Amino acid sequence: MQRTYPEGVPSWIDLEAPDLDEAQRFYGGLFGWTFEAAPGPRGDAAYVVAHLDGRAAAGLGAAAAEAPAVDPPTWNTYVAVADLDAAVARVAGAGGHVIDGPADVGRAGRAAGVVDPAGARFRLWQAGARAGVQVVNEPGAWNFSDLHTSAPHEPGFYEDVFGWEFADLGFATLIRCPGYGDHLAATVDPDIRQRQASAITPPRFEDAIGWLAPSHDGEPPHWHVTFTVADRDEVASTAERLGATVLASTDTHWTQEALIRDPQGGVFTASRFVPPEQ
Repeated sequence: MQRTYPEGVPSWIDLEAPDLDEAQRFYGGLFGWTFEAAPGPRGDAAYVVAHLDGRAAAGLGAAAAEAPAVDPPTWNTYVAVADLDAAVARVAGAGGHVIDGPADVGRAGRAAGVVDPAGARFRLWQAGARAGVQVVNEPGAWNFSDLHTSAPHEPGFYEDVFGWEFADLGFATLIRCPGYGDHLAATVDPDIRQRQASAITPPRFEDAIGWLAPSHDGEPPHWHVTFTVADRDEVASTAERLGATVLASTDTHWTQEALIRDPQGGVFTASRFVPPEQ
C-alpha cells in the first residue's frame, strides 16, 4: 500500500546541492540509496529521487543558479496540504510569507516555498503522483524533521496554519498533528497504537510529526532533518570516510545521535533509537 499523508503532516524532504553528482556519491555511499531522475520543484534544475530498497526515501536537486554562493546546501522539509493555494493564503495570514511558487512539478504535485515569522524556511506540497516519502523510520530513511527556534510565538503560527499541537513533556516539546494516528491506523500501520502501548512513549505519540527544539549558539531558526541509522558510530565513521565532518556525538535517554555536515555543507542528524529499559 502506498504511504499517503494527510494535511499538516511532513511528507517529503530534499536537498539542493551545488554538485548533484557529489551529493549522490555521498548519500548513496552513506545510506545505500539509488537514484532516479524525476521532476523537481526548481523547474529545469536537475533532480533525482533517492530510493532505499526500491522505495522513495528523499530527493536531491541541483541548487538554483541564482542562489547566493555563500548559502550552504539545506535539507528542506515539505508539509502536505490538500489545497496549495489555500495553504499559502493561511501562511500569509498567520504572518509568514512565500518565497517561491506556487508551481506545478510535472505530474508529481505542486509546491511552494514559505518562511515562518521567525525566518525558518519550509515547503508546502500538494501531492499528485508523488504522494511523499515511502520509507520511514528504517536505517537509511527519514526519521523526523524538527523545528529549531528560540521564537516564543512560533507555535502559534503553525497552530493557525496546520492545527498542530505543541505538548511540553518536561524533557522536550512534542509536535502533534491531530488525526495522524487515525490515518496511519487506517492505512499503512494498523497496529500502531498497540505497538506503541507496549513501549514507553509519550501520550498520543501516534500523532507525532516532530519536535520543537531551542536554537543554540546563534543558529538561525530552521527545520532540521534526522535520519534513522542502525549504528550511530559506524555511520559517523563512514560519513567521515566519504568526506563529511562529524560536528557532535550525543547520547540521550532515547537515542545515540551524530550531527553531520556533508562534504558540501548540508547538515543533518543520524540517530539510533535506544529505548530505555521498562
